[in-house]
Amino acid sequence: MTTSHHANRAGPHRRRPTVLAAAILVTALASLPVAPTAAGAAPTADTGATVIGESWIDGRTLDLTIESPSTEWPIGHVRLLLPTGWSRDAARRWPTLYLLHGGTDDYRSWYSKTDVEQLAANRQAIVVLPDTSWCSAYSDWWNHGNGGRPRWETYVTTEVPQILERGYQANTTRAVAGNSMGGLGAMKLAATHNTMFRAAASFSGDVDPLHQYPGGTGVSRPGLGCFADWKRVWGDPAIPAQRAIWERNNPWNQAAGLRGMSLFLAAGTGDPVEAETQRQAKGLEKRLTGFGIPVTTHYGTYGHAWSAWNDELRRAFPQLMSAIGA
Repeated sequence: MTTSHHANRAGPHRRRPTVLAAAILVTALASLPVAPTAAGAAPTADTGATVIGESWIDGRTLDLTIESPSTEWPIGHVRLLLPTGWSRDAARRWPTLYLLHGGTDDYRSWYSKTDVEQLAANRQAIVVLPDTSWCSAYSDWWNHGNGGRPRWETYVTTEVPQILERGYQANTTRAVAGNSMGGLGAMKLAATHNTMFRAAASFSGDVDPLHQYPGGTGVSRPGLGCFADWKRVWGDPAIPAQRAIWERNNPWNQAAGLRGMSLFLAAGTGDPVEAETQRQAKGLEKRLTGFGIPVTTHYGTYGHAWSAWNDELRRAFPQLMSAIGA
């Protein structure tokens, strides 16, 4: 089982153009209209990540093109589902739900494969769909001790929030949820940035890559799902110093950091991948219970599939919205 849950149809370089094509792409994107702020400047994060273009899909769905020093390639995308009454110059700001995709998917997947648009239509919240690679693990990659790109954790927890809060009327009340690899991301980001989110939900997530639940063996290997060197992500868990990196990124190890949040875990048993996620979810549930941390759970018999994640999103959505006051 990989962190991207056997995403094996493409690598971290999916949609990767040639150098020439990449240069043409960057030039074309740079010519797109920049989203204005009150001062007329492009929304920019402290790292220098900047909105270089935007595209309206419909009256309340906006795609942002972001040039970032943290993404695997300089250009990233984020889709926003905006609430009724939203405008750049509105007198109010809105809470956010970050909805993270899994392996083999991207920032459009939750929008195209689930009912999230309808679920959010009558809610006063911004739903944020950020793009990462198919095996991002929502982490700043170790890269054999060299650091550098990709820094997906920085992108999702620092750059995108700063851009939204500075240019798109988001406030600092947030929830996070995700499926498969995104379930890992939701729980690990919430646990390690535990003043950032008020709620977190995992649907079929790899919430214990070290398989520390009773009877667990082996480890998940982030990176294998897209044919990358999996040790680039967190290192080798057999080496104590590098195992500490795994533990820092493992929701089971960081479970105490989830205290005070509204939590939701779901998984099925309908195929080997899904059955593994349920073992991990139940192990994390037991860990949370040991810390006296309440968690809502739903365990089914479904497989590792979008139809199940749509159902679980519907089940968890009221809880997530309640936590952020939407």
